[in-house]
Order: sequence, then C-alpha cells, then structure tokens
Amino acid sequence: MHKHLSALGLAKALRPVEPVTLVRPHAAKRAARFFVEKFPGTTMYAVKANPSPALLQILWDAGVTHYDVASIGEVRMARRTLPKATLCFMHPVKAEEAIEEAYFVHGVRTFSLDTMDELEKIVRATRGAQDLNLCVRIRVSSDHSKLSLAAKFGAEPEDVAELLVATRQAADALGICFHVGSQAMTPAAYAEAMERVRAAIVASSVTVDIVDVGGGFPSTYPGMEPPPLDAYFGVIHNAFENLPISYSAELWCEPGRALCAEYSSLIVRVEKRRGDELYINDGAYGALFDAAHVGWRFPVTLLRDGEVSEDVAEFSFYGPTCDDMDHMAGPFVLPADIRAGDYIEVGMLGAYGCAMRTAFNGFGVDATHEVADEPMATLYSGIAIEPPSNVVSLDQFKRRARR
Repeated sequence: MHKHLSALGLAKALRPVEPVTLVRPHAAKRAARFFVEKFPGTTMYAVKANPSPALLQILWDAGVTHYDVASIGEVRMARRTLPKATLCFMHPVKAEEAIEEAYFVHGVRTFSLDTMDELEKIVRATRGAQDLNLCVRIRVSSDHSKLSLAAKFGAEPEDVAELLVATRQAADALGICFHVGSQAMTPAAYAEAMERVRAAIVASSVTVDIVDVGGGFPSTYPGMEPPPLDAYFGVIHNAFENLPISYSAELWCEPGRALCAEYSSLIVRVEKRRGDELYINDGAYGALFDAAHVGWRFPVTLLRDGEVSEDVAEFSFYGPTCDDMDHMAGPFVLPADIRAGDYIEVGMLGAYGCAMRTAFNGFGVDATHEVADEPMATLYSGIAIEPPSNVVSLDQFKRRARR
C-alpha cells in the first residue's frame, strides 16, 4: 500500500474518480497504547466496529490481546488473523452450532448470555465443559449515550439473581457484563451501571470473577466533545474497587469506536452542487450510513489546492445511488464557494463506516491508501505509541501482583 503524506497531497496527486479510504495506522496504535496503559484492567477490542484484519494486527502489535467477537464469521476471521489472541463470544444470542465451533475448533472459552435458555444452549454445545468463562449481561440505561443499546439485550433486574446462581454452577469463572450504549457522553453512565452490578451481586450472593463494563467509550465529533477518557477510567476503577467481589476479580472493557474511529477517513468528490446540497460519490449505502440513518455529524474539510473562500455555509449531502434515502442531512460546514470537482475529506469513519459499506446500485468500490498526517480530531494527542507489542506495563504488573 502506497503511503502519502496527507489527504490533500493524495487528492492532488491522484485526482480520484471514486471514493478513497484513508487509513492512519499510527492513530489506531496510539489509541490502543492509551487503553493498554491507562485502563485499569483488560482491554478487549469490539471487532464489529471495524473488522479489518490490518487493523486487528495493528491493535495486537500495540498490546491488545483480547477481542470481542459477535458472530462465528468474526470468530473465524479473528482467529485466522491473530492465532494467539483471546477471543470472547460476547453476543448474548448465538446459534448452538456457532458455540460448538467456537469452543471446539477456535478455542473460545468466554461466552455471554442473558437468559436461562442461552445458558442451557452453551452447556449443551460445549458438552458440559468445565473451563468456561460465562458473563451474564444485565440491562442498564443508555440515557447518557448517543445511540441506545438498552432494548435488545440484558437480563431484567427481577431475573438476574436466579440467572447468576445458575450460571455460577456452570462456569469456571463467572462474570457480569453490560453495555451503556454507543458514544457515552459522561462517565456517570458507568457509575450508574456499576450500581446495577452491585445490586445484582448482593441479590444473588454469588462470587463474581469478572466485571466487564462493555463498550460505549466515546470519540469526538462535531457537537459531541466528551470529557477526557481518563475521567471514565477513574470512575470505573473507583466503582470496581468498591464492589463486593473476589479479591482476584478481573476488570474488562470492550472499546470499539474509541480504538478505531481515528483510524480511517474518506475522500469523496463533489459531482454536483444544487444550492446548499452537494452530490457526492459515497453515501448512505456506503461509509456514510450513520450520517444518513442516525443523523451522525462527521467532521469535513475541503481538499483544494488553491484559494478557498473564508466564508462558510451549511450543506447537506446526497450520495451516488438513485435512492432518495441516500441523503445525509448534516449540516456539514464547508467553504461557501465549494463546487463540482472539489474533494472533501470526511473524518472519523474508522468506526462502523467502512464496516457497513455495501455495493448497492453498483457503487461501493473504493481504494485504500495510508496517510501520515493526523486524523481530523483526536482524544489522544501527546500519547506515545511505543513500546513494542504485547508488553506488560509496570502499572499492569503491579495491579496483577496485588491480586
């Protein structure tokens, strides 16, 4: 893969006709080092956010050893890419055949569940295995997050105690997990969820070996500037230390967006301007799914080598397909003199953007190039991206020694 110095340099040199995905390995490595060094437990990457094998390798080399896989397809891909990684099947509803293959073929030992039916399924599929890490997912609020994940999964409070007791009997290590929703905008989301964990432990009187606080760790977007991630880690650490759990209990997290959002961006070309509407060559069925369907506002910048108007205006985008739904309302703030033939970089698309691309209507073919410049926004400025892969930091060593 050819490496360019910057997005602007690439646009000038190639004048691409189709969308171009830009990847910044240094940004993903920096995010990974931040979590590995500063989160007070085990960092487990949520593969669904961006399943690129190249990205998984970058995260592994930066010290991320655990991976949250949500389907047998992700299990297979992650195992091919990272033969030594610890894979955790954290989707609470799985096909029995998928559980069996994950356990016997791919060495998966950690599974999540939120019902008695799923527990029984796991026990059957693994033939009563005695080396299982089983994490009961409890339902918590998504009120502090931009995208809710509270409706589909999670045991209800009245069912949690019975489920934890039953799971304790089948598990070598028992865990409790939850998900506060995507893009949690305050550490209070985790504080409140940890109170649910406390209540569940008290109600069931079981020994808990793993507390998995899930994902939800934010990135930064226009109009969504979260507090520093250190603040989230501090709240989680304090809540974890005060839980009635085993002295050797482990703390896990499952960042997806926070590890990969800054990894990728997209260069698109303006094919037409109609007032404050720009017709571009990627859209709702491509990398801009979230911009269209959940109104996500991504940062944008004009890539023009020459004079640019100091005046700005708000624009919406139409994608390249024949579908009226291929519309991104924005608003996206760009120079007022933008015109057909100009290139735009859409930033922070490493999370979910490229993962959700389709080839609907014959579109969706794109090239990928590495660039050396910084992402359009970052939560990790000033973070060192060494040392070598999969090292244990001094802080981690001390934490483990205490336990």
